[in-house]
Amino acid sequence: MTDQQGSGLMDRPVATKERPTLKTIAFMTGLGITTVSRALKDAPDIGAETKERVRMVARQLGYQPNRAGVRLRTGKTNVIALVLGIDEEILGFSNQMVVGISEVLAGTPYHIVVTPHAHTKDPMLPVRYILETGSADGVIISRTEPDDARVRLLTEQNMPFVTHGRTDMGIEHPYHDFDNETFAFQAVERLVKRGRKRIALLPPPSKLTYYKHTFDGFMRGLKAFGAEEVPLHINIDASLGQIRAAVEDLMRGSDAPDGLISSSGSSAIAANAGIEAAGKRVGVEIDLVAKQGTPILNWIRPEIIAVYEDVRQSGRELAKAVIARIDGVDPGLLQSISEPRWEQS
Repeated sequence: MTDQQGSGLMDRPVATKERPTLKTIAFMTGLGITTVSRALKDAPDIGAETKERVRMVARQLGYQPNRAGVRLRTGKTNVIALVLGIDEEILGFSNQMVVGISEVLAGTPYHIVVTPHAHTKDPMLPVRYILETGSADGVIISRTEPDDARVRLLTEQNMPFVTHGRTDMGIEHPYHDFDNETFAFQAVERLVKRGRKRIALLPPPSKLTYYKHTFDGFMRGLKAFGAEEVPLHINIDASLGQIRAAVEDLMRGSDAPDGLISSSGSSAIAANAGIEAAGKRVGVEIDLVAKQGTPILNWIRPEIIAVYEDVRQSGRELAKAVIARIDGVDPGLLQSISEPRWEQS
């Protein structure tokens, strides 16, 4: 293959009527099919220049391994299934996680398949489907519960998996989590430093593990810094309209708080709308602390005290952990927690 021909491939995609195969790449490169196959698998006995030439032609042809063939030969699908919530969200949490996972998988044979799931449905359904169809080599799950039936089933079935969040069920498994206890504790501290003493919490739903972490940090902060709780009887799984209405009602009452902590960015926007609907202003009658996965809250309201959860990095950690588990790494070595990163004091 001449340099001129190679340059042409870089300039334009090669038009093919049929799905490109290893044989197609072998023909275009003048190499044997076995050499092409080993180059794409990054075999150590194939030279770097040959590997790059094969990969370049494969990219231009739009070559993708035949998953059915791979599965027949190896018993693997080269698929990582991400079971992800699809409920009301406006700040791109899910998108950031998918991007992070994809960044890691880009350098591997694996592909991500997103399995959408609504939190109002049975959380076991997508996991059972993956197990029954054998449609993935590994699974990433979120919205983890203290005693999570999905974790138990995946463990029993010897399916490699990782959770976004922790459990409390005596099963050691891979996970990546955000330190919600530290977030809530530090949130109270920042509010008290601003003179706030009556603080409400807009928490996660109580069935999820990170509710306990968040609530424990909140209560520990109240005790440590001499503040008191103002009950807010709603959580971030409610619709944005419901959150707005609940916060407005609270702010119109005689028991209105002067500080509010939100466990999500989307909920913080709804809460801010409720505060303003009640004729109050963030940064004046009340201060608002919020966790966000996309650094955008301060564009909407600079007065919001924002903490950043790097969800893209979480995606990277989850992808690395599930691949390592597929490769047989001990689950106890695949556990990590990220710390809050405050945007302002």
